[in-house]
Amino acid sequence: MRHGFPYARPGQVIGLLGGSFDPAHDGHAHITREALKRFGLDRVWWLVTPGNPLKEHGPAPMAQRLERARQVMQHPRVEVTDIEAHTGTRYTAETLAALTRLYPGVRFVWLMGADNLADFHRWERWGWIMENVPVGVIARPGDRGAGRMSPAARQYRHAQISGRQAMTLGVSEAPSWCLVNVPMKDVSSSQIRARGDW
Repeated sequence: MRHGFPYARPGQVIGLLGGSFDPAHDGHAHITREALKRFGLDRVWWLVTPGNPLKEHGPAPMAQRLERARQVMQHPRVEVTDIEAHTGTRYTAETLAALTRLYPGVRFVWLMGADNLADFHRWERWGWIMENVPVGVIARPGDRGAGRMSPAARQYRHAQISGRQAMTLGVSEAPSWCLVNVPMKDVSSSQIRARGDW
């Protein structure tokens, strides 16, 4: 990694999983491994954010969150990064625009849970994200409803790729998105914080 930016070759398909990772846990690692398999990704980068504009309280210090994330996610094709601290971007759309400029020829796929898809229409420039980057959505079995019925899913229904074709997501032109069911680990960052383990 040079100056906080991981290496990628033109033509590679990189999945991006953004979040405060406050703290990172095995559930994050699990969906990352599943995304690598299901969406035909060459690599996944975790984007550990300086802070989430939608959250009221700031997260733990960046160095602490990065260290924990690197302990939790050990995989040869996954890189834990603090890219947004280097690009100075705060919103996902700004970060994606910066990455597409910095990495010409690299294909990015935005990764998120079905719960994020349910709120996606509240994100800054969410339509731009859909129009410019394929989106991979990972849902717990039985947890797809809210995501499926969300304003974003309804508006982009024409761009949905079936779960059977999930491996083509990385080479699909945007707008394109795919929702896959993945058995989940029952753990969350808020539970860990509430227990006082972080």
